[in-house]
Amino acid sequence: MQTFYSDLLVIGAGLSGERVACEAAQNGFKATCLSIVPARRSHSSAAQGGMQAALGNCAKGEGDNPDVHFIDTVKGSDWGCDQEVARLFADAAPIEMRRLAAWGVPWNRVVPGQSFYFKGGEKFEKYEKEENEGLITARSFGGTAKWRTCYTSDGTGHAVMCTMDNRCAQLGIDVFDKKEAISLIHDGDKCMGAVVRDLRNGQLEVHLAKATAICTGGFGRIYKATTNAVICDGGGHILAHETGLVPIGNPESIQFHPTGIVPTDILVTEGCRGDGGTLLDVNEERFMHIYEPEKAELASRDVVSRRMTEHMRAGKGVKSPYGEHLWLDIRHLGDKHISTKLREVDEICHHFLGVDPRVELIPVRPTQHYTMAGIRTNKDGAVYGLKGLYSAGEAACWDMHGFNRLGGNSLAETVVAGGIIGAKIVEFLKGYETTFDTGVVNAEVKRQEERIHDVTHGRNGKLNVYEVRNEMQEALMKGCFVFRNKEGLEECVQTLQGTMEKARKVGLVSDGVGANHELAAAMKLEGQVRLAMCIAQAALMRTESRGSHNREDFPERNDAEWLNRTLAYWPEGADMPDLKYEDTTPLFELPPGDRGYGGGKIIPADEKYVTERTVKSPVTEIGKKK
Repeated sequence: MQTFYSDLLVIGAGLSGERVACEAAQNGFKATCLSIVPARRSHSSAAQGGMQAALGNCAKGEGDNPDVHFIDTVKGSDWGCDQEVARLFADAAPIEMRRLAAWGVPWNRVVPGQSFYFKGGEKFEKYEKEENEGLITARSFGGTAKWRTCYTSDGTGHAVMCTMDNRCAQLGIDVFDKKEAISLIHDGDKCMGAVVRDLRNGQLEVHLAKATAICTGGFGRIYKATTNAVICDGGGHILAHETGLVPIGNPESIQFHPTGIVPTDILVTEGCRGDGGTLLDVNEERFMHIYEPEKAELASRDVVSRRMTEHMRAGKGVKSPYGEHLWLDIRHLGDKHISTKLREVDEICHHFLGVDPRVELIPVRPTQHYTMAGIRTNKDGAVYGLKGLYSAGEAACWDMHGFNRLGGNSLAETVVAGGIIGAKIVEFLKGYETTFDTGVVNAEVKRQEERIHDVTHGRNGKLNVYEVRNEMQEALMKGCFVFRNKEGLEECVQTLQGTMEKARKVGLVSDGVGANHELAAAMKLEGQVRLAMCIAQAALMRTESRGSHNREDFPERNDAEWLNRTLAYWPEGADMPDLKYEDTTPLFELPPGDRGYGGGKIIPADEKYVTERTVKSPVTEIGKKK
């Protein structure tokens, strides 16, 4: 068995993983990245719309600054985010976008002179200043006061991913693909690396490092209807959670995107609505302005998904063999705009729907899209429970998103958090030396060998992996989707308890040798059901509605009782998660208030509690004026 050593082991080679590795490498440390797929095929590449950063270069972004971005982020989170982290992010984002430009990202730029844009289906005129020619421009996204989403047409993730991978090559970082980490190596106190399965030949390897970072993206594939790639299956979360020491933060906080196409659930970017696209019902009439007069189609994603669902429940959905949906209309944007700034949307519509969006409507409905939930870290990216373990990007609950993230904030978070957390890892490495206990390493390798042997030979049972996984996915779709209630959540938890027993009794139809997808699915299955159980149980316990967590039986946002963050542990041998809670944020720059969209009643927090945690800042003064 091969053993590899490095200063930093990064599990996941998407944008956050490679950005963390770059920070370590350019400070003289040996960094290794592991990826299931070639790095440029990471799910980061699928992101279309853009990255939020308060540059204020374009006409509709004038007056933007990190304070305004911070306010939008906190409101978008429905006061569920860590405001210290949101401030770090908003301040660092403009710097990171310019750094990416220097590294080679071909951002769309300001073109001076008169131009036009659409809002709510209507055409408006704008004028770009001559002195801003060539600066990074921006488009509009939901829940923002200014246009601040930097973009490269609608292929932003792909462009930035290629640039970041080039930077890794330039710095001599080892990026190994077809490698899947299947367990962490730890002694109950510190993390020492991971046991890794080579997906080409099925052989196990040991990767030891002074620091380990989990950057594996989200876990949307535990839902049946998701925009996520098949590799977004919770592998990284399972590694950390199964230690029994590391909690999942805010597991009930799952985002549903308004515009997954029907029936494939592939995403068409929020840039469609940001650039002026509209949502239509069965009568081909707009409706979002009725529910949300101020923001309309550009309310936050949780609000638009909720309003779409309400509209379909009112009988205004379009019936189809694949279920009800609504329409997305971008016809009025014209051929030139669609062929350039929305070209990936054009290709998706042609290849997966047989639809020409220049002349036809796009069928869309809310679909699982993002996990604000994740491996709980502090503001430095250090994971709770194990020394030397870090996490960044969608895999982490760094918690700048709270209970709803704004479009463009997640793709920006990959590189911004990657840079910030990478720098903290460098600080850690500079002052840290360790020894690797071979007894611990060998015991973990033996445990994984036995685990693989047992599932391959059906020692625990012969249940079909995919049938059991489907049961988990259906339970979440039924009981823990856009709207939730006590009865549905209790049924979901009960179903998942039965699914857990089945997950422990799966066996393989194949022989498990080599590059075997069935074996990979079987080894993750119990961990996936644990994640599903954490979502459902945490949602059942949180008796309020906040952001993406919508309880029909508790419609108020209850700051008096629920201004906190859920921590879901899974102790060894347990059959249910152990839920604990901590303060949402140690301080308030922007005290809890009304988002300005989404409606709903707010039960206020204790005034003394809020006052004690409120700090003086320009943002606090803005909040007072409002």
